[in-house]
Amino acid sequence: MSNIRRFPMRLDIKKGQVDMAHGSGGRAMAQLIEEIFIKHFDNELLRQGNDQAMFATAKGRMVVSTDGHVISPLFFPGGNIGSLAVHGTVNDVAMSGAKPLYLSAGFIIEEGFPLADLNRIVESMAAAAKKAGVAIVTGDTKVVEKGKGDGVFITTTGIGVMPADVHISGDRAQSGDVILVSGTMGDHGVAIMSSRENLEFETEIQSDSAALAGLVAEMVDAVPDIHCLRDPTRGGLATTLNEIAQQSSIGMQLMEGDIPVHPDVLAACELLGLDALYVANEGKLICICAAQDADRLLAVMRQHELGKNAAMIGTVVEDEHGFVQMETSFGGCRIVDWLAGEQLPRIC
Repeated sequence: MSNIRRFPMRLDIKKGQVDMAHGSGGRAMAQLIEEIFIKHFDNELLRQGNDQAMFATAKGRMVVSTDGHVISPLFFPGGNIGSLAVHGTVNDVAMSGAKPLYLSAGFIIEEGFPLADLNRIVESMAAAAKKAGVAIVTGDTKVVEKGKGDGVFITTTGIGVMPADVHISGDRAQSGDVILVSGTMGDHGVAIMSSRENLEFETEIQSDSAALAGLVAEMVDAVPDIHCLRDPTRGGLATTLNEIAQQSSIGMQLMEGDIPVHPDVLAACELLGLDALYVANEGKLICICAAQDADRLLAVMRQHELGKNAAMIGTVVEDEHGFVQMETSFGGCRIVDWLAGEQLPRIC
């Protein structure tokens, strides 16, 4: 990030705003980095003050993933863009079966953005990273002119290590496999939409944003030969299953009545004209495994805080067309196709 320095006057975080000088590479930028970013992200590698982080590689295969975050609004029930940036990238790394270790973070901040909001976002990122067991070890800050951005955008890159005997991939689903999900679908997308449109329900719908690495670790410990893991973010459950079906050249048969959806989320989707199967999640996973491993994995998932509502929702079948089909609650059958267009823009 930058060399750590001391300044005669501290930033006015309560009332101050980001200005162009904070992205200039000079003293103002160094102060912003020290008093907000380093203050919250502080760790041994970051304190070295270099433009890169150097660390020893762990035994196993390295995994890397990058994600950009442009969510609107920046603050929502259950989280904000900061915690989401950590969770999203940690989860992408974890879906390979890897243990996430380090994150980098790039910020693009609009001139005039309140320092108090930036501090709150960074503080939330630090807390999310600590809970996930990862360190934010390097990053970058840019400031754009007022009107050329939308508050703040964050890009995070995650690095993890995967044991040599674990092979989890979207192309490993095979006929006879069982499809599991770790909990209710659509919570994040509906929380964002209700916040964005100031909709009120009997109970506040919370985003499910969370880091899934701990849950994945317990699942892999129990069943190292999990075939596929994926977090159903943009496009929701339906689109993610279609992606896997294409990768593995198989079909899927779902049971609508077995797919968990919170009643408030279902009601909100009906009100908004949305299909919960296409609504984003940020703290749920899909697991595809051999049939003989399904019950064991389901039990492990349900014992974890983030998998207590886990369910078995269908099976993998042979299908040269790669269709995802679903038996409806009324006994009919329908194709669960790819998401067409953008049901909910800027939800992550």
